[in-house]
Amino acid sequence: MCPSAEENGNANGHANGVNGTNGVNGISRFQIIESTLREGEQFANAWFDTQTKIKIAKALDELGVDYIELTSPAASEQSYEDCKTICKLGFKAKVLTHIRCNMQDAKLACDCGVDGVDVVIGTSRELPEGAQSWEGHDLTVGCASPRQVYDLVRTLRGVVSCEIECHFHDDTGCSIANAYCALEAGATHIDTSVLGIGERNGITKLDGFMARMIVADRDYVKSKYRLEKIKEIENLVAESVQVNIPFKNPITGFSAFTHKSGIHQKAILANSSTYEIINPEDFGMTRYVHFASRITGWNAIKSRVEQLGLKMSDEQVKLCTAKIKAMADVRPLAVDDADSIIRAFHSNLAAKEEQPLLDDLTEKEKAQFVEKEKELNGVGEKRGLEQVVDEQADVPLAKKTR
Repeated sequence: MCPSAEENGNANGHANGVNGTNGVNGISRFQIIESTLREGEQFANAWFDTQTKIKIAKALDELGVDYIELTSPAASEQSYEDCKTICKLGFKAKVLTHIRCNMQDAKLACDCGVDGVDVVIGTSRELPEGAQSWEGHDLTVGCASPRQVYDLVRTLRGVVSCEIECHFHDDTGCSIANAYCALEAGATHIDTSVLGIGERNGITKLDGFMARMIVADRDYVKSKYRLEKIKEIENLVAESVQVNIPFKNPITGFSAFTHKSGIHQKAILANSSTYEIINPEDFGMTRYVHFASRITGWNAIKSRVEQLGLKMSDEQVKLCTAKIKAMADVRPLAVDDADSIIRAFHSNLAAKEEQPLLDDLTEKEKAQFVEKEKELNGVGEKRGLEQVVDEQADVPLAKKTR
């Protein structure tokens, strides 16, 4: 079973916000600088026209992000015009832009009406690419490990009292973990982008970061952000940059709340916290028990039988489950296939003439199905179960015609 927040030390799932130097921890007071319209524009497929930028900005504001970061108005004339347009929309979120450390860029930003700037200051001997605004920490090549991030931010927190922004790239797959460790060490602001889009492999993913943070402090996250908007925003951005939402995306991936194994299915139907640390309803999502497979369990089939409005005893459901598992060994099953098997099995319990479970089986598949049933059930167990089901059926097998 997944640990509850109380088991982690307090109702919000962390140790009272005291981990970093000076007892400062950003877990329960973090803010999001959403950079889809700045870092995201550096993604290989990205090309946002003005109207698309406005749609994305409005969606992010509705979600409740604290800051929306835009491409530098110095980048192009269109970037300048877009920055001015978005600044006039009157968002609750503050609008930032990303500028070089020179007065001309700063004046352009002010002319656009931004609420603040992220200033790029070169720190690398090889390449001038590191960001500082209030106090900014930019790992542009995504090379740091979570432990390194924690130590670095904790050291910084020990010598400054201002807010600390962190920007992590995902070249080594550590961006979400790095963001979380930075907050534990005393950072206050995290840069994200929708779907993590950005230069190369992008940066901290908005949905993945939210998934991590709602586990740490559900009350804080739910009170600040309209989490049900994340799926809508991801669909908008995915369409704009012509990519699919990854299957294993936290929260929004199609398998994020899918349960397939029989053991998992039984547990999740009894108590969702056994295999879910995140409640899908918090994000406007639903869990799905994948019952059309060879590894399904009878509890999942029983749940599906009830959803279809059919009545079967537990013994009947178990035998029906065995037939679904055997059929799934013969060929892949869609949900409609499994439903057809359930309905046909249920109908056969009261029918004088037994009907095939699936109408489109080839002769080869029929023969394979018979063999798989024998292999799957075991002779003794299968005979005993079939005898009970036969006794419960409205029309016993001996009276059926084929």
